[in-house]
Amino acid sequence: MDQSQNLVAVCLLALSLGLLVERGLCQHYYLLRPIPSDSLPLVGLKEDPDPVFDPREKDLNETELRSALGDFDSRFLSVSPPEDKFTGNEELDDYEIQKPSGVMPKEIKAMDFDVQFGKKQKPSKKLKRRLQQWLWAYSFCPVMYTWNDLGSRFWPRFVRVGSCLSKRSCSVPEGMVCKPADSTHLTVLRWRCVQRKGGLKCAWIPVQYPIITECKCACSN
Repeated sequence: MDQSQNLVAVCLLALSLGLLVERGLCQHYYLLRPIPSDSLPLVGLKEDPDPVFDPREKDLNETELRSALGDFDSRFLSVSPPEDKFTGNEELDDYEIQKPSGVMPKEIKAMDFDVQFGKKQKPSKKLKRRLQQWLWAYSFCPVMYTWNDLGSRFWPRFVRVGSCLSKRSCSVPEGMVCKPADSTHLTVLRWRCVQRKGGLKCAWIPVQYPIITECKCACSN
């Protein structure tokens, strides 16, 4: 594109985005975010440092623990430290615009990018497609995965959790950021100790551990 076409493209994009935000796009995304995801990612637990509450070697029989756990999803659970803590991220960077995947959001696909300069103009189909692709890529919010060590009182102790890119805005004008939009739960075993009359009683109990599975561009507040 020559200089004049570039100017038209920028104007089209700015005006269209302004209208989109004005129509309540922030509220639209906010309503799509499920309440359970508002508290993700989880804050680390404060554990009692007394080793008396730690499982002993005899309590860490892998065969028995696998049987007690049931479904073991090796994509998100690991007994030993994973070789690559950031496996699956393909070196994503918070400041880079990532290539989106899946189906283009209907809100972006429906944008016309009309503008009035004396006479109303419509961009060519090729330019419209380029603008839509750029906006989709800029507002795309991938899930960043990393392996977390939950400690010896969880089994398996390594869980692959998701987070959302947050070091830059995902909207034009700036203001919106990537936030959790969906989550799921993994079952892990938790070593729980209770003081009884006969002394300290400990056992493995199943607990639900939530992880982020989808991020979306939403209002920062």
